[in-house]
Amino acid sequence: MARATNGPASRRRRKRILLRAKGFRGFRSKLFRYAKDAVYKAWQYEYRDRKKRKGQFRRLWTARISAAARDRGLTYSRFMEGIKAANIEMDRKVLSDLAVQDAAAFDSIFDAAKKAIEAKEGAALKA
Repeated sequence: MARATNGPASRRRRKRILLRAKGFRGFRSKLFRYAKDAVYKAWQYEYRDRKKRKGQFRRLWTARISAAARDRGLTYSRFMEGIKAANIEMDRKVLSDLAVQDAAAFDSIFDAAKKAIEAKEGAALKA
């Protein structure tokens, strides 16, 4: 009796990997053995970089907020201290968007944060 190799399933599995390796250079897109390694490595990079992207966006938002706050006379850390003291619950994404798109709204938030810092310092001097 002939040995059963389950050819259709094996071919489908190999074809699926080779389709995912489309666009890779050289034998990494043509030969299953090397394409499989390349696709698995690409999946590792993809997984890792989905996590890294979140940190990159947070750094971008921080840089934008910092630039807008410095233009108005405060450092980023002092501005964020004022935001917390004023009980303004906005995340960095929204603050960054306001700093870039809507300067008037950011100015009002900045003024509230600055007043909260001054009130906090005034209370500390009295104590």
